[in-house]
Amino acid sequence: MLRHLHRDALPMTQNTDPIPEMTPDETFEALEADANAVLVDVRTRAEWSYVGIVDLGALGRDPVLIEWQTFPTMEVAYDFGPALEGACPDKSAALYFLCRSGARSLAAAKLASALGYRRCVNVKDGFEGPPDAEGHRGTVAGWKASGLPWRQS
Repeated sequence: MLRHLHRDALPMTQNTDPIPEMTPDETFEALEADANAVLVDVRTRAEWSYVGIVDLGALGRDPVLIEWQTFPTMEVAYDFGPALEGACPDKSAALYFLCRSGARSLAAAKLASALGYRRCVNVKDGFEGPPDAEGHRGTVAGWKASGLPWRQS
């Protein structure tokens, strides 16, 4: 059975430095330039399946997919930290955190920093960005709106 923690139960960092942000275009350029850099997509399985995922095939790698919160309850996944440490053992590698719009990924980047990862970056506007005037995401800002590679299953 999957257990969850309340947000307040997660470890907090002594480091008060803010997590830097990069646009999706800047992130893709950084991933191109650094073969050890990792894109960590913290959205839910439902989002990966139905909305799409970043396609890094041209760079010879895949994004790391680790849920920060679990759909449908959206409780923070208790195993996020251990899953990140298993998928990304090099704490000196640059990690670029992505979610739908940049909020969950910022929380995940803060936790990663608390776990000793030294180069955590939040991807500004995430995969879909903010809603447009009609309430639709993916058209104003974010990975998809920037025309960067992605795919749907």
